[in-house]
Order: sequence, then structure tokens, then C-alpha cells
Amino acid sequence: MQIGIPAETLAGETRVAATPETVKKFAALGCEVLVQAGAGLASSATDAAYEAAGAKVVATAADALANADFVLKVAAPTAEEAALMKQGATVLAAFAPHANPHFDAYAARGLTCVAMELIPRITRAQSSDILSSQANLAGYKAVLLAANEYAGLFPMMMTAAGTIKPARIVVLGVGVAGLQAIATGKRLGAVVEASDLRPAAKEQVESLGGRWLDVPMSDEEKAKALGTGGYAWQPSPEYIRDQAAVVDKAVSQANIVITTAQIPGRKAPVLVKAETVAKMKPGSVIIDMAVGSGGNVEGSAPDQTVVTENGVRIVGISNIPALVATEASALYARNLLNFLAPMHDKESGRIVLNREDDMVKPTLVVDSGTVIYKKPN
Repeated sequence: MQIGIPAETLAGETRVAATPETVKKFAALGCEVLVQAGAGLASSATDAAYEAAGAKVVATAADALANADFVLKVAAPTAEEAALMKQGATVLAAFAPHANPHFDAYAARGLTCVAMELIPRITRAQSSDILSSQANLAGYKAVLLAANEYAGLFPMMMTAAGTIKPARIVVLGVGVAGLQAIATGKRLGAVVEASDLRPAAKEQVESLGGRWLDVPMSDEEKAKALGTGGYAWQPSPEYIRDQAAVVDKAVSQANIVITTAQIPGRKAPVLVKAETVAKMKPGSVIIDMAVGSGGNVEGSAPDQTVVTENGVRIVGISNIPALVATEASALYARNLLNFLAPMHDKESGRIVLNREDDMVKPTLVVDSGTVIYKKPN
């Protein structure tokens, strides 16, 4: 069976869906792997390295896709890319199904589309979880971006001319990206504070040396939050008011703010209001990691740095993992390999998608030309 790896066409997308490492493993399973020339160059993977790993390097995307049973991509294919694919092919990518306008084109080609960002949060799916692998890198890079934008320093320094105070970082949202941002900020010597809707995140924050921004909760609210893991908890108006006050105070005193909160399929929640930004010191930096889904910060703009009247720099980068393409591609490619390899049938030498598997079923957005994805209300 044949696996096709085209070069990514989305502007700014530097990652690639298979590396020489994963190509070698697919080849060991008996798969023929076709890679479009130059597909991995931005990720430090040369055509020669792919050939050495057992791939066949071909000139165009059409050559890579025409006979591929499985197509591996980072970004969802466009309608034009779908038209190049073999009728009935299976495509693995980050499909962004809630905003994807190309489902009719996929259906017309009879494609089966596996949205890797819909991998369920179950133990055996962790090694295929592209959201976690990419968010980990993004959280790290976000702190470095902030350090580059910030005119001061992160650590405390004692010099003959006086002492430099450590920078204050506030991280809003303590998921994978937020935890990595906390750890990276601490490693660089900053004082880090963090907030999250989940009370259970307090222990994680403190284990990394961060300070938890505590919002008083009633026993009833605490029970609700703990009972749902925090994500499905609907806080009371009083809690929302109190949390806003805590965030406003912390952010207005911070040098660096990193926001990470996103809700799959929905607009990102606004965590930092314009009036809070207006209280921040000149030269402060905000990295809005959710800018691609609407933004956590009022005034942020996709792929722009907005400088406010009071001198705060609001940085919005839609695709932070693409800035660390070598490692991001390595992890993403392993995620896809880990997803497909267990479905390899030794007798036939083919990868057979098990549609009833509890790891596969939630990811299917188009199945053999039938659109089955339903947008959340």
C-alpha cells in the first residue's frame, strides 16, 4: 500500500507530516512512501534523508497523491489538493472541522477524513494526541517570544550598579501549553503566577514553582468543578466576577502575560479586557496563544503585534508550532505513526482503519464520502 506526503501549501506552515524517522518505520511495515520534493526542507528534513529512509521523492503533489491509499498532512487539504487524491483515499490531518469549508470537495472524492485534533483524551491515545504534542512546544516558544519582545530581563540580577528585579509572568489557562509556559518562565528566572478554571490545576502550578491565583469558591462550586474535571463546569456570576477581579489585579502588575485558553469548535473566551491592558506598564508584553480562534485578549490580532497607547505589546501568532518546525514535525509525525501502526495487518501488509475503535471513531469527520461531522451547538 502507498502513503503520500505532500508539501504543505498553507501560508506560514513549515511543518511536515512525516519525517525520515517515521518514513523508515512505515517502510518497515511494507508501505511504499512517496514524498513531494522539498516537503521537509523547512523542518530540516532533506530529500536525501527521505530517500535514505526508504521513501521515493517525487516532483509534485499530484505525483505524491495520485495513488496514495493514505495521505498524511499537517493542515487540512484544500479543495484543489483533494482533487489530486485517489478516489477513496484516507487522509490524516488537523482538519479544523468547525471552520473547514471543503467538506463537499472531500465527499466528492469519496475520501475518509481523520481529524487528528479530535483524538479522545484516553490513556492509550496519548501517544497520538497532536494537540498535546504541539501545545507543549507552543507553550515553550511563547515564553521565548515574550522574552524577545520584552525590553527587560527575566531573572533577578545583582550587579555593582544595583539589583534588577525578576520579571513577573502571568499565565492564564493551565493546560499543556500553560504548564510548559510556567516551567519555561521559571527556568528563565521569572516570578510566575497562573490561573485556571479548574481547581485541580493549583497543585500542578505549585509543583512547577508557580504561584496560584486563588479565586474564592463556595463548597457547592468546588464540588461542581471537581466533579466535571473543570472543563464542563458552569461558574456562577459571582465566581466570574471574582475571577475577573483577581485576573485584573495580577495582569495589571505583570510584565509578561501569556494566555492559552481555547475551546474546540468555539470562539476563545476573552480573559483580558482592554481596560486591564490599559493599566499595564509601558513595555509589558502579552502573548495571545488563542488569537487564531478569536483571541483571549481584547485588541489582539492574528499574526500581528499591536502596540497600545500605553506601550503594551500584544503579540498574536496563529501558528506558534510552525516556528519550531523541526521538533514540531518530529512529534506530529510520531503522533500519526502511533495512530496508524497498530492497525497494520501483517498478513495483508496493509493498514486497515478500524472505524469502531474507540480511538478512531471520534476522529472521523468524513467516512467514504459521507460527511458525518456535526458542529457543536
